[in-house]
Amino acid sequence: ERCGMLEALMNFLSLCWKPFGVDIVCGSDNGGGLDDRGEGRDGLLWFRDIGKCATGEFSMAVIQANQVLEDQSQIECGSFGTFVGVYDGHGGPEAARYVCDHLFRHFQAISAETDGVVTAETIKRAFRATEDGFSALVSEMWSTKPQIAASGSCCLVGVISHHTLFVANVGDSR
Repeated sequence: ERCGMLEALMNFLSLCWKPFGVDIVCGSDNGGGLDDRGEGRDGLLWFRDIGKCATGEFSMAVIQANQVLEDQSQIECGSFGTFVGVYDGHGGPEAARYVCDHLFRHFQAISAETDGVVTAETIKRAFRATEDGFSALVSEMWSTKPQIAASGSCCLVGVISHHTLFVANVGDSR
């Protein structure tokens, strides 16, 4: 059973995080269980159980290495296909959070201009629009929160659309 395997794996891995870890009880409400979306949290671990997209199934997990989680990730499914993003933040969480909140939205808007046809240029334009937006945010916040300018994010994105895989990266994420 999938839940039993996940529970056993999580309990085994939680030994590495003591005293942060708590035993995972699948489907329980006592901390560490899965919510109604199949997501769970256990100490420094966040996970999402099996989800479905047109291109197949997915699951994901994040293990927090720092006191503040600077990294973000997302999986989005729709009529265009599947969009997967991994954002490796540094110098603070702001840039990676911004990318996670805006890159896919820009991708959607730009691909809508071509009736949902995805090209390498679609992805490049989405990255440019996201970078321009973050630069504008840094300028706007400079007087009240200048430390936002010190945050950044490397990005790795994969898009599966009409049986074609597109892969794009910014920075040292490969």
